[in-house]
Amino acid sequence: MNAPTKTAAPAAATPTKRLTTSAMIASIAGEGQATRAAPFGKALVALAEQRPEVVGLTADLAKYTDLHLFAQAHPERFFQMGMAEQLLMAAAGGLAKEGFMPFATTYAVFGTRRAYDFIHQVIAEENLNVKICCALPGLTTGYGPSHQATEDLGMMRGIPNLTVIDPCDAREIEQVVPAMAEHQGPVYMRLLRGQVPVVLDEYGYQFRWGQAQLLRGGREVLIISSGLLTMRGLEAAKALEGGGADVAVLHVPTIKPLDEATLLRECAVPGRLVVVAENHAAIGGLGEAVASLLMRNGIHPAFRQIALPDAFLDAGALPTLHDRYGISTEAIVAQIKSWL
Repeated sequence: MNAPTKTAAPAAATPTKRLTTSAMIASIAGEGQATRAAPFGKALVALAEQRPEVVGLTADLAKYTDLHLFAQAHPERFFQMGMAEQLLMAAAGGLAKEGFMPFATTYAVFGTRRAYDFIHQVIAEENLNVKICCALPGLTTGYGPSHQATEDLGMMRGIPNLTVIDPCDAREIEQVVPAMAEHQGPVYMRLLRGQVPVVLDEYGYQFRWGQAQLLRGGREVLIISSGLLTMRGLEAAKALEGGGADVAVLHVPTIKPLDEATLLRECAVPGRLVVVAENHAAIGGLGEAVASLLMRNGIHPAFRQIALPDAFLDAGALPTLHDRYGISTEAIVAQIKSWL
């Protein structure tokens, strides 16, 4: 009887990284990038220790806006309003009328789309000292149009008295929180939560109320950006060094009011392509604000826009969506190269 023949074991397949559903809510930090956990929550706790008038409110999302840290540190000054965003904004306005400084948190889609009239009529019309801090701005979640606030800047820019801020990273959020407290009047801040990238440390950055700041110079291209896209713009500028292009990056954290003087000066530099990059729909955000400013002042550089489309975006893993909609670092590099 013949002995059975031995067969060689199949070669092991090369493992590939598989994106799971957790990537839909993943941190926007790149692999190996430095981060700081919950910078907003920690900064608000520190502020409240110095400012007894500070109170925190949320609409059932304390854990997901990092306000749970404030609730733990100052439970008597924390108000859980439930899944009722209109009530959240109305109550914040009432507390402001009584001399408190409310920090109201929720997701940006709920704070703007569901509570717009209450922000407009209760808070902004009376110029009340309410600080609205909204997580998941633009395309920072993969859970589809119900959670993607791709039009929040356009909505909030249209409200009189309201300052609109889009911080870049953990360092800037830590600086913006006390700056908001020093400002008398309502503020809308796009909030990055959880493990937030640290980007601006290497530039010695210090947030200045209402001011845009040139983070790096460049002769061929000027990227004008805010929020997440400043991080991506800086990465793209580094990737284009050494033969791709010489790229400057102007960070514009205050969307309203705009730092018009700095924008006009930088956009008037001859020979540079001006690219406005934003984590927002192409309609109503920073790009249209800059374009309008330039037209009104007779400055006409070559102008391009990197923004999300005027569409309801797909659900899926964030890295895939950022590539698909042109706001990943690689997509930004490719677009700039094609324009040059």
